[in-house]
Amino acid sequence: MDIQTKLIITWPDFTSKNSMKHLILLLTHASLFTIYYLASASASASPAPADAGAPAKQAGEVQALTPSPQPNFIIIFTDDQGYQDLGCFGSEDIKTPHIDRMASEGRMLTSFYSANPVCSASRAALMTGCYPRRVLEKKTVLFPQDDIGLHPEETTIADMLKTKGYATACVGKWHLGHHPEFLPTAQGFDSYFGIPYSNDMSHPAGAKRPAYGKWDLHWSKPDKSTDWKTPLIENEKILEHPVDQRTITRRYTNKAIEFIKANSGRELAGQTPHRPFFLYLAHSMPHVPLYLPDELYNPDPKRAYISVIEHIDAEVGRILDTLRKEGLDKNTYVIFTSDNGPWLRFEHHAGKAKPLRNGKGSTFEGGMRVPCVTWAPGRIPANSKSSDMASTIDLLPTIASIAGIEPKTKGPIDGLNIADFLHAKSPSPRTEFLYYTSQIQCIRQGAWKLRQQGEFTQLFNLTEDIGESKNLAKKHPEKVAALKTRMKELDAKVIAGARPLGQLATAPK
Repeated sequence: MDIQTKLIITWPDFTSKNSMKHLILLLTHASLFTIYYLASASASASPAPADAGAPAKQAGEVQALTPSPQPNFIIIFTDDQGYQDLGCFGSEDIKTPHIDRMASEGRMLTSFYSANPVCSASRAALMTGCYPRRVLEKKTVLFPQDDIGLHPEETTIADMLKTKGYATACVGKWHLGHHPEFLPTAQGFDSYFGIPYSNDMSHPAGAKRPAYGKWDLHWSKPDKSTDWKTPLIENEKILEHPVDQRTITRRYTNKAIEFIKANSGRELAGQTPHRPFFLYLAHSMPHVPLYLPDELYNPDPKRAYISVIEHIDAEVGRILDTLRKEGLDKNTYVIFTSDNGPWLRFEHHAGKAKPLRNGKGSTFEGGMRVPCVTWAPGRIPANSKSSDMASTIDLLPTIASIAGIEPKTKGPIDGLNIADFLHAKSPSPRTEFLYYTSQIQCIRQGAWKLRQQGEFTQLFNLTEDIGESKNLAKKHPEKVAALKTRMKELDAKVIAGARPLGQLATAPK
């Protein structure tokens, strides 16, 4: 009813006793109507508080708020995990019930690629949506002595989401520059908690490390994890040095859950309301050296890698349980994948890439094709799987599309929007992919993959030969020629649009 509406009443003769009763009843109803009408008008004239219509909150009481219409995003990125190192990807000895459940409730991508077979370059690609040659020059691994990093002017996934009001946190391994100028808080993240480079690297640069490669020996001395002198950083400062690596996987999860709850919409009285969030959770392991909490430790070194993956799986389970308990599971995308393939030469301290060929450091499939499980109940279809091509470089434009953002990047990017593919509405738009180390080595186009190292040429049909065992170059010279031409063309475009690394102002040019 509008505020200007008038109540029209026909008044009876009140001279009789019965008429007086009618008058009393009429005045009572009119008073009640006036009270109700004024209260309704007042409510419509001013915004309702967040807890309108709910019982008053007591101090410290947790109360659910209306979920944000903007979806949340979580990327869980492991280090050196092999293609086969999940139950849902065919592991014969590793039990991963939580990630397997993710797969049954979501979508497995079986031709999903990291953009480089080693650490820093693969992470630069993930963060920027670019082939690493475009944003990291020819660097593939950054070390503690380096004075360079990902240029802060590059647009990361975090930078992009912050334009839409997202809370952003990076937890875990960064490895895109350990100086404050290059840390996550300079790259779009509100906060950072983690190890700034690989967990086998020490601070300061040049600090003596334990004997490298003696992994059985190190596994037998779990209380010596601090011998690696690896720092733990919070935001821009060293929080612990050295960090106890036995508990770091669990501590990463604790920090991630803390961030999720702080932005979940279930708040303590007096805290800020819900914000959509982006969490980048990059586990330091299963990169060597391997460590576990004391209560999970198995002295058998042949169980080291298996136990570490199973511990990571349990911690992923804690993340998913938190989303369910906080009522965020229907409004959150979770993507689980790895930075590159397994470090095979370390045997039982490394994983497996079967049925793929080779592992970390290689541009054979085992070095760059990685397990990927995507999860968003009610959005991504359950128990679905695709062998269409996709890559970490596609995540930035895809997340932008889902979040309703037109990304403004520093320059051209190489990623494609695979949102419809992720939701099983269409095939993947990616029909080509380039394989880089410090320079181009391969191109995949549909089922065909050309691998060129110097004068040595290999051609594989990945649909028929996923293990890359049959070189078809001599049999299909026309395909070799066409793919060589295309690879050179695309690589030339990437190099022409390459952007500089970030350098410290005091660093030699």
